Formats: sequence, C-alpha cells, structure tokens
Amino acid sequence: MSASREVCSREVMLFLFLLPELAFFGSLRHWKLIMYEWVAGGTNCVMEGYGAYSSEIKYNSFFRIVTKSYQHALALAFAVNETNQSPNLLPNVTLGFHIYDSYYDAKMTYHNTLELLGHSRKFVPNYMCHTQQNLVAVIGGINADISFHMAELLSHYKIPQVGYLHSEVGIFTPPTGDVNFRAHSSDHTHQFIGIIWLLQHFRWTWVGIFAVDDTGGDHFLQILEPLLSSNKICSAFTKRIPKQGLLLLINDLAVMALNIYPYIIDEKAKTCLIYGESMALLWLSTFVALADPGHMENGTFEKVWITTTQIDFSVTGFLTRRNFHIFQRTLSLAIHSNKLLDFQTYLQNINPHFVQGDGFRKGFWENAFGCLLASPSAPMELDGTCTGEERLETLPGLIFEMDMTGHSYSIYNAVYAVAHSLQFFVRKKAGKKSNKSIKRLPKTDLHSFLQDISFNNSGGEALSFNGNWEIMAGFDILTVLIFRNTSFLSMKVGSVDPSAPEGKEVTINEDMIVWHRRQVLPLSVCSSSCEPGYWKKRKEREKFCCYDCIKCAEGMFSHEKDMDDCLKCPQDQYPNKEQDKCIPKLTTFLSYEEPLGISSAMVAALFSLVTLLVLGIFIKHRHTPIVKANNQDITYTLLISLLLCFLCSFLFLGYPRNITCFLRHSAFGIIFSVAVSCVLGKTVTVVLAFMATKPGSSTRKWVGKKLSNSVVFFCSLIQVGICIMWLGTSPPFTHIDMQSLTKEIVVKCHLGSVIMYYFVLGYMGLLAAISFMLAFLARKLPDTFNEAKCITFSMLVFCSVWLSFVPTYLSTKGKYVVAVEIVSILASSAALLCYIFFPKCYIILLQPSLNSKEQLIRRKT
Repeated sequence: MSASREVCSREVMLFLFLLPELAFFGSLRHWKLIMYEWVAGGTNCVMEGYGAYSSEIKYNSFFRIVTKSYQHALALAFAVNETNQSPNLLPNVTLGFHIYDSYYDAKMTYHNTLELLGHSRKFVPNYMCHTQQNLVAVIGGINADISFHMAELLSHYKIPQVGYLHSEVGIFTPPTGDVNFRAHSSDHTHQFIGIIWLLQHFRWTWVGIFAVDDTGGDHFLQILEPLLSSNKICSAFTKRIPKQGLLLLINDLAVMALNIYPYIIDEKAKTCLIYGESMALLWLSTFVALADPGHMENGTFEKVWITTTQIDFSVTGFLTRRNFHIFQRTLSLAIHSNKLLDFQTYLQNINPHFVQGDGFRKGFWENAFGCLLASPSAPMELDGTCTGEERLETLPGLIFEMDMTGHSYSIYNAVYAVAHSLQFFVRKKAGKKSNKSIKRLPKTDLHSFLQDISFNNSGGEALSFNGNWEIMAGFDILTVLIFRNTSFLSMKVGSVDPSAPEGKEVTINEDMIVWHRRQVLPLSVCSSSCEPGYWKKRKEREKFCCYDCIKCAEGMFSHEKDMDDCLKCPQDQYPNKEQDKCIPKLTTFLSYEEPLGISSAMVAALFSLVTLLVLGIFIKHRHTPIVKANNQDITYTLLISLLLCFLCSFLFLGYPRNITCFLRHSAFGIIFSVAVSCVLGKTVTVVLAFMATKPGSSTRKWVGKKLSNSVVFFCSLIQVGICIMWLGTSPPFTHIDMQSLTKEIVVKCHLGSVIMYYFVLGYMGLLAAISFMLAFLARKLPDTFNEAKCITFSMLVFCSVWLSFVPTYLSTKGKYVVAVEIVSILASSAALLCYIFFPKCYIILLQPSLNSKEQLIRRKT
C-alpha cells in the first residue's frame, strides 16, 4: 500500500455503489439481503489509499457472504486508490465513496439514495449538512429496477448515473430526459444480437425464456421478443421468476414450482434463456427441488441454458451438489475484462486484519477460508481460528478470483470515466481555482464532459464513450462444466466484438463445447427441419416456428432447408426429381438425327419417288383412254402438287429458321389447296359429263377442260390471296419456347397470326368438303372410267385426317407438334395418291385390255 497523504484541504467526491449480491440469508423460505455502509471522506486523512472508513454491520447466524462479489467492492476501492495516487490525474482532488445496499427493495433504494444526496446520518431529504462532501456522480446498481429507482431521484438533482452492468444500463433514462452513462462492455443491443446469433448458429428456433419479474425483465422481453420474431425464432414460452429479495411463503413457492416445473422439463424446448440476477439460478433449482425431488437427486436435464451477462455464474457457488448439476453445460455471456497485474498485486497484499471502514473483510475472510477471526477482546487462539497467514491467491476460483471479472472491470472503468471527466473539467476551468470550480460544478456539465472524454486505463486499454454514451468493448461466450464435487470450469468458446468488420462480429469454436449425451448437438425446434424439395406450411393457431413440411408443387424447387415457399427455376432450367435444384433444359426440335425425324424423312422421300413413278407411268401412257378420260392436264397438275406436298414435309424437319418458318405453312397451304382444287375439278368434270349425256341437256356447253381448269385456278388463287395477306401482316418466325415443356426448350416456328393459319386450314377444309360431297353424289353414276368412287374414298380419308389433326395439334407440345403436322401432310397426300391413282395404274400396267377404246364402247353399249 502507498503512504498516507493529507487531504484535509481538498474536496472529496462521493460515489454511491449498490452491491446487493454480496450477502444473503440462508433460509429458503424467508431470505433477503443485508445492508452495508462503507463510508469514506469527510475531513479525515487518507489511509492506505482509501480514505477514512467507518462501518456498521448487521449480522446473525443466517448471514453468509457471497465471496465472489467481494471483488466488486475491492475493484471500486482499487480504482479510487489508483486515481488518488496518480500525480497526473486530479492532483488536487481526492475521490471517496459510499457503498449502500438496496435490499432489492424500491423503498430502501429511494431511502438510501435520498440519504446519500443529503449526506446525513439522519434522513433529512434536501438538507446538505456536509458541505465538504460534493457528490458528482453515482455508479449505478447491479439490478435494472435499482437503477430505475435511482434515476428517478438523481435526474432531479442532475447527478449522472454511470451504469456498469451489461444490457441493463442502457435503459436508465430518467423522465426529465437526462442521460445516464454506461461504463460497461457494450450496449445491451449487442448482447441481444449475440443471443440471436448464438441461436441461429445452432439452428435453435424454439426457445424457452425465464425472465425476472421486474422492470428490467419487462424491458428485456420488449426488446428480445421482436428480435426473435424478425430472425425466425419463436419463444416456446415466457415464464417470470421472482425477483431477488422477494419474500415468499413455502406454499407460494410450491404453487409457483408446480407452474414453472413443466416448462423446465419441456422436451421440445431444449434451449432456455435465463435473464435476471445470479440468484435466478437459485430460484430455478428451488422449483425443481420442490416439484420433483427424485429427479433433482438423480436426473439430468438435457437442456442448454443460456445466461445473460447480469448473471455471474460463479456467484452461485453456494448451491449444493444436489441441485447444481441441472445447469450443466450452460452457455454464458460474460462482460469483457482485461487482465490488470497491479490489481493482482493489490489483492495479494490484502490481509484479514480489520481496516477501518471495510465492513466486508471479516465476513468474507471467515466464509472464504472457513475459519473464525479472533476477537480483539478475546485474542486467545482456538481451534478453527484464522492464522492471518491466509492468502487470496490460494482460494479456488469458485470462492474468489484473482483475475478481475467483467463486472469488476466495468466498475473499475466507471471510476476512471468519472475521474477523467473531472480532469477535463478542471482543465477547462484552468483560469479559476480548481477546488472552487469543482465545488460549484453543475451536474449537467459533467454529462457533456463524460460524453466527450477518451482515456487509457491502467491496463493500457483505450476507452471512450460513443454517441450512445457507452464504452464499447464486447463480451465473451463461455461454456460451464460442472464436476461431481460441485466445482465448475468456465471455458471461453467465443466472443462478440462490435468493432469487428461486418459479418465477423461474433466468433465461436463449436468444437470446444461439450454437449449432453452422445456429444450430439441438441435440437430445440417446434418442428423438424424441412429438407430441400419441401416448404414450410404454418400450422393454424400456432406460432410460425410450428409447421408441416409440404412437397414442392410440380415445376417448383427449394434448395435450402426450412424455406417458407418453393421457387421457380429460371426459364432455361427445370427442377430435378428431388426438386432441390435446377437442371439446364435441353434444346429440342424435330431433327434429322432422331428416329422420328429419320422415319418422317424416309416416308416423305418414298412417297415422293412413288409419285414420280406414277407421273412417269401416266406420261408414258398419256394416249390411252384411261389417262385421257378425266382431263389429262388436271391429272398431271394433281400429281405434281402431291409430289410437292410430300417434299413440303422436309420444311418441317431440322432447326427452324426464319426462312423455313416463312415458307413452311404458306407453301403447305397453297400446295394442298391446288391438290384439293384438282380433285374438285375432276369431280365437277364427272358430274357434268354424266349430265351432258341426257337428251336435250343444256350442260353440254360446260363440258370441257376450260371449266375444270378454271375451278383449279380460281380455288387456288383464293388460298394464295389468304397466304399473301398472312405473310404481309404477321408472318411466322423462329421462336424459342421455354414455357410449354418442363424439361425442354422448344425451338419452333411461331405462327405469327394464329387466326390466319386457321383461315388457311379452314379454306382447305371447305374445298375438301365440297369435293367429298360432289364425289359422294356421283359415286354410282354409270361410266367406264368414273373416278367418283375413288375420289369419294380418298376425300373421306383426307377429311378424316385433317379433322383429327385439329384436336391433336392443340393438345400436343414441343417437337411433337411438328411431327403431327408432318404425319397429317403425308397421310392426306398418300390418301389422294393411293385411292385416286393406284386403281388406274393397276389397269394400265396389269389389265391393259381394259384400257382400250373398244372396251369403252362395249361397256357403254
């Protein structure tokens, strides 16, 4: 310790430090916290760097020190000691402090805050009796409600409250709008973000929440629950646990235990978040002990508990072996801390001898080392008496830690923040006497100075307040392993660093985490994940995390787990069989390389050769009566048009290009119209020839080539006009169809104008129908070379083919549409060729005796 120095001519600044977790009553039915007062200041002189202390301790047999929390008080004293000894930091000012307990009670918090503001041993609100004690700042409480109650009073006096507890201090804004500063590791939102990321990392979407039933718990739920929903996480349940210091009868505890225990053992919610003070763990273990003692003794919960930074897991070391194991493998968020070697040296020099003002020392020492300190009035040494040679560094971490904890480090930084703000104020007022300036310091000025300062603490860490009045540092992610002897080990498995680049704020080493049975990561979900190829259908009247997995509809896919809906593939792709990815579509058209294209081409070539052969036979026997009988010119025209019809089918094969699309349907329509017009001309010739044989018939003048040739010419001319109109207004063109088929991209000829295409087919059908009706009427007319029967049958087949073509064409997709057109062209053309010309070829080649003028005269006679 450093030497004492005189401070009687200097001002002493006072802090309020509420330390509710340092002690507790041991009774399970009726327990509360004990009030301490650790006073420094006045006009006395500084001793051992503290100041002069007086204390008053209430103590009984139920009292027990929570030894871990003693470090918080030592960290405060150490920080004040350092600032007072620093020659460069506030050289003419000595800092002092008061420590008050809140009892976790609003009334006592208000009472102690007013007592501090009055600086009187007697409670006289608004009466300043110690003029040399100038209160400039308050270090806020470890509990949210405490800081709320303090802020309501401190805001009226414009005294800044510097909070130190992670995720709590960000809410202590008094009604008047004054700002309460934060000297903790990060804004509370970063802890929430860390929790969300942790849940997302392990895919835990069904999370139970246990929150302390106070204002802080209300605020916690108000912020967390919307964050959970926006990140696709559901709270399986939200249960409130009693706040620390609440008095409950054993019956009330039993009822509460029966209400909460079913949620603790809920098998679906494998992950539970605990928000509150360290004693929240005691409440939960108590509920299990009351509701199911047998399970408490032998069973284990396969749960992953996540605790917030308010909970110092080590403080719960007083829990017995019987109930401690239920928190095995807890994931804990811890406030960031920095190792301070001077603090360890400071702790090593602490001895059990009473220090004036330190009312914690005796109770801590006896509880930590399990011995009794000899009373000054009875110095006799007895069995179990402390020797005075005990050292803090020999204590296990469960009892006391030599390294500064996160909470203690935040308290330490809070002291330095206020000290540096005062230093900044002194420099601003350099023209005046510094003592006088500080005595008259307006509290609102300190707000602005706190906001602007940046400094290095004794550990060398650079600290500054950001725009939200908070010191940013981050926090650690710990996992807790509990051993059979109730000792435990906290291992750092990750961290959250708000200053890291975006997307890298959180790091975690999952391999270091030891899970429950079989070392398998627990699943905490309402519904199992939907595999790729399925989508989530929300269950009615349940939260969105509860759903059924539904197979994607045809043509849809989902490539990730738990997708809310299936997606459509790009136009040039289609889903695979499992519907979990897209496959490129094949580009298809009716080519010459595939069997259907080859067979179509061979049939078309064969019938083309047959038509040429028939034409050759007719030309060779052009002088025979059977060739001359029904207008030789129309016969040749019909054979040539049939030959072109067969060849026209080749326009439908191969890759459709604009020129082939332009010619394909128009050529088909004109050529077929010429062929059908020729058949119509032949039919008209047969009918008129029969009518002309009747005595006195006036139709003789119509019999001849002119009429039949005119029928062929004008009927064909109308179809040509329709095709010219079609090609001139909306001609066909090459089109890549990605929509018609699921797995194929069809390259086809777009008709341009579908209406004009059906006009072409309709006109051709009209000619065929007229020809069929005339031929049907003339089929029994007596004539040696009457073609009416052959034309009737050929036109019957022709009309049947094209009538069946329309529905088939409309119901077919892809390259098979072209195949339907080719088959219809070949079938109808073959019908005309076979049924009109094959009988004549049979007579010409095999029955030449019937192909003579004598035979014709004999038949007529």
